Amino acid sequence: MSTTDRIEKNIVLRAPLPRVWRALADAREFGQWFRLSLDGPFVEGQTVRGAVTYPGYEHLRVELSVDELVPEKLFSYRWHPYPNDPKVDYSLEPMTRVEFRLEAKEGGTALTIVESGFDRIPLGRRAEALRMNDQGWSGQVQNIERHVAGA
Repeated sequence: MSTTDRIEKNIVLRAPLPRVWRALADAREFGQWFRLSLDGPFVEGQTVRGAVTYPGYEHLRVELSVDELVPEKLFSYRWHPYPNDPKVDYSLEPMTRVEFRLEAKEGGTALTIVESGFDRIPLGRRAEALRMNDQGWSGQVQNIERHVAGA
């Protein structure tokens, strides 16, 4: 489901809840499937910085401001969506909020990913940020599915 302000992706992963939680909450493991090299652990109220490792985007840097870590239920952070130009200072823009919500299901774990707040992004780049992140989340759902299945 997508509107102008939010992206939502849902999947049932064929892995137990603790396994999926570890893939999300451990910054090193998160970076493996998300294709980021992060400089530290995820801690509520702290910012983690890093570099994109996805081929063709290695020149980009990211900052994740961790909002919530509720074990095996919710991991959320704020970031600047689609920071595609290394010459632009995105720190002056509002951030979007990304939420990973987990629920145990028979045979696996339901994962809901929501990124919201696009309506506050400057109009000149809002549509592209929404479009690119929507595509990105479609790929990330597949990445985490492969990651937790292979562990």
